[in-house]
Amino acid sequence: MPNKSPATPPIPVSDDTLNDMLAHMLPAGADDGDLYIEQSFAESLSLEEGRVKHISASTHQGLGARVIRGEASGHAYTDRLEPAALMDAARAARAIATGGGNMKPVAIHAAHPAPQLYQADNPALSVPLAGRKELLEKLDRLARSLDSRVRQVFASVSSSFSNIHIIRMDGAHVHDARPLVRLNVSVVVEQDGKRETGSAGGGGRFALSRMLEGDEAERLVQEAVRLAILNLDAGEAPAGTMPVVLGPGWPGILLHEAIGHGLEGDFNRKGTSVFSEKMGKRVAARGITVVDDGSIAERRGSLNVDDEGTQSGRTVLIEDGILTGYLLDRQNARLMDMQPTGNGRRESYAHPVLPRMTNTFMLAGSDSPEDILGSLKRGIYAVNFGGGQVDITSGKFVFTTSEAYYVENGEIQYPVKGAPLIGSGYEVLQKVSMIGNDLQLDPGVGTCGKAGQSVPVGVGLPTIRIDDLTVGGTQA
Repeated sequence: MPNKSPATPPIPVSDDTLNDMLAHMLPAGADDGDLYIEQSFAESLSLEEGRVKHISASTHQGLGARVIRGEASGHAYTDRLEPAALMDAARAARAIATGGGNMKPVAIHAAHPAPQLYQADNPALSVPLAGRKELLEKLDRLARSLDSRVRQVFASVSSSFSNIHIIRMDGAHVHDARPLVRLNVSVVVEQDGKRETGSAGGGGRFALSRMLEGDEAERLVQEAVRLAILNLDAGEAPAGTMPVVLGPGWPGILLHEAIGHGLEGDFNRKGTSVFSEKMGKRVAARGITVVDDGSIAERRGSLNVDDEGTQSGRTVLIEDGILTGYLLDRQNARLMDMQPTGNGRRESYAHPVLPRMTNTFMLAGSDSPEDILGSLKRGIYAVNFGGGQVDITSGKFVFTTSEAYYVENGEIQYPVKGAPLIGSGYEVLQKVSMIGNDLQLDPGVGTCGKAGQSVPVGVGLPTIRIDDLTVGGTQA
């Protein structure tokens, strides 16, 4: 369970310097601006060939200064927290604006405690280095004991912890302490000269000791081995247009990529999204409700506050098929005459803010998963996904399955390998005819890329039936 609000650590920059920065960086007529101060620590261990071979630890700190005026955003950063370097960053951020002179000095308020959705301690401290090493070696032995065909095991455990201070142009000061952990397992199996790989992982914003409790780590190993062996027997996927059933949980990555990015505010403000100017209109089949929720305790994509200091919340993007919301940071919200939704995110102090997803998923319906699968006369049942890509402007996507099955007359016939699914997110939403009652969120492995930045996210989906989707297989 999330902890109570922790004591706010001191800012590694003096109040006088912060006041001087704000006074010099914010010109008259500035619409918004902030200082983003970050101190982060990350540590990881990885195993291969039965031994822990790589251990890494890193720390970084720095400050990003931002000035917003109209559609322009000036962002400058430094990893040197000395007054001279900080003032240079402030002036550089201000250089995007012209004339008007400086604002009056800003009074910086006491730090405002953010709601606590996760623990506020370094997650690695809950498990000593020796304990993490022992865990990885144990997982290696377990994988090899499960099946004699296992040839290689790769495992890694990583954790990070960030102290964030956000000071806005109105003097508001928000602090957030962000933990993040992840455990990954990948195995290679071999049979009759044929090799296949299976992977599984999990994590979230909690203590690393959570990964050692119960049977979670062992379950990930079993899943990785199962997938690898399944692929040994996988056949070729059929090709053509046919119904496709998506399983619950991680297949929500298709929703994230093909639909979620198209609902981010910057693309819609600029009119480059397939969802632009469709607010209040039907964009999906009846029964489809899609939300983005950054306020779910301990989830990988959750945040107490976003990277502008706005409290995270639940935003309904599509309700019963009608477009009802966009994902907004402060700048795009102001320009669109809407309210920010707590989706202003950045990879670090060295990156500008962008509207991004947190945990994005479709709500459950009333159909049973068994009935949905049973409705397939001939089609694909996609349980897990690998990579994919999407064109935001058109909404067209290509995704490759990592676990999928060919189905006839409602019965699974055999697994298929690497079945590509091709379509348009906008069109797919309108072709969903059945929605399962089994909503699941992913196990905590999602990372989203946009404009060269990566941030942790979550996805989710109930079992759904898509009546018409192109499968790029090889069997006619």
